[in-house]
Amino acid sequence: MSPPPRADALRGLLLARHGETDDNRDPIRIQGFRDTPLNDTGREQAARLAERLAGERIVSLWSSDLVRASETAEIVGSHLGLEPRLDARLREGNRGVWEGRLWIEVQRDDPDGYAAWRQAGPDFRFPGGESLQDQSDRVLAALADVHRAGELPALVVTHGGSVRAALCWNHRQGLHAFHHFAVPNVAVVRL
Repeated sequence: MSPPPRADALRGLLLARHGETDDNRDPIRIQGFRDTPLNDTGREQAARLAERLAGERIVSLWSSDLVRASETAEIVGSHLGLEPRLDARLREGNRGVWEGRLWIEVQRDDPDGYAAWRQAGPDFRFPGGESLQDQSDRVLAALADVHRAGELPALVVTHGGSVRAALCWNHRQGLHAFHHFAVPNVAVVRL
């Protein structure tokens, strides 16, 4: 595990969550590493995101390689004149055997696992997947590399859990604060 980035190591980065997929609609289906595409609403959201970001003078664009993020980045990039660079480290957390299931099914069928998830923390591990600490380490390493590339401000299109992991990085409660943050589709967070 690499050391966490310094407090100023991510300044100049804007994180955006991808647009809507059919899995993001109620009831919500767990995506994780599932490669689900944007739906029509998600494509419209991505176009509006590009309009919102037009005045930010973004000089580089990075994205998770999962299609819901990369498609969002392509739509934004076409408006901003930027080509997205894909990085698998920016993916959502690997949700293991829960991927493809509805959250309400997990809550019903695995109440202890679901309760542990709602408590979060660095040691929580998705059954058959990765821990929040694993996800945080890879996302922060990717973000530090984006910052080191020096093409700032940079937009990074990623996933709700990856944005939360980044927000927890400098939070006094660390990954225990994971569920404190709401990150709707195409939300933008400035680091």
